[in-house]
Amino acid sequence: MSETLHMDLGKESYDIVVERGALARVSELLNLNRRVLIVTDDGVPPVYAETVAEACAEPIIVTYPQGEDTKSFEVLADLCAVMLENGFTRTDCVVAVGGGVIGDLSGFAAASFMRGIDFYNIPTTLLSQVDSSIGGKTAINHEGVKNCVGAFYQPKKVVIDPEVLSTLPARQVSNGLAEAIKMAATCDKDLFERIEAGNPMEMLDEIIVSSLKIKKYVVEQDATEKSLRRVLNFGHTLGHGIESQAALRDGDRALYHGECVALGMLPMCAPEVRDRLVTVLKKAGLPTETDIDMNAALAAVSHDKKMDGSKINYVYCPEIGAFEFRSASLDEYAEVVKNSGAY
Repeated sequence: MSETLHMDLGKESYDIVVERGALARVSELLNLNRRVLIVTDDGVPPVYAETVAEACAEPIIVTYPQGEDTKSFEVLADLCAVMLENGFTRTDCVVAVGGGVIGDLSGFAAASFMRGIDFYNIPTTLLSQVDSSIGGKTAINHEGVKNCVGAFYQPKKVVIDPEVLSTLPARQVSNGLAEAIKMAATCDKDLFERIEAGNPMEMLDEIIVSSLKIKKYVVEQDATEKSLRRVLNFGHTLGHGIESQAALRDGDRALYHGECVALGMLPMCAPEVRDRLVTVLKKAGLPTETDIDMNAALAAVSHDKKMDGSKINYVYCPEIGAFEFRSASLDEYAEVVKNSGAY
């Protein structure tokens, strides 16, 4: 399987290469004949970053602990210090080798250093392959608020190798499927029905490419989330609130981002959509029930970037393949969640 998609954003356009075995071909796909900061985390097999390093003229690998805590000012400062200490200039680049945390962090470091240097993204989780690796959203967390400090900064190229998913735990694969199901539910009835009828674990290549095509179209219409791109937030408004509470838990009781998005979708759709969504989410190994304190989760929604004054903007799915943008006060939004019968 090999397919190249072109993100058409004028001067910020770039290619998305989806190809089994692409990681071994990075010397052909990327301009690495310069100083290259390779950013990864300790949950990613080291051989992935090492493979990239072998293709670079002057590689430096930095490895951070996996998890959302790595998306911090402290780590951002450390990345900039490493680049300064190693004489990086505007002609050098940053390569992310990891999931969404590493992509978001590395992209923001690239956007910030010297007012912007080249950035390449090599996502190694399904969630980042279908969603966060493209579109140019970069960010860190602060004061317990997810992605509240960041920038829109497009990569120069994205290289997606589905073969790296072979080392991914099953729960992480499910985590990524949540983002694909989110896009299918609101934007692609045919994809949703294919997932509904099949085994999503056996159609990952198809799901990756189909999801990327949806997001590519949306980003091309609205790169900085002024209008249409907000559809990609389906499940995220409440999902981020749930995620903030789940972050307080340890071990298996904690929840991944995709699991929180799955839960966040359920109150935001028509009852007949929810019935189908529950079936698909269960098939994908995702939760459909939670014991998270919903009042605390809803309180966290007040920090959401989708707030507009005293109103919360959210996405509602009235039928598979369709969406509506809605707005409500926090109290009204809380009533929608609590009266939905989702949990």
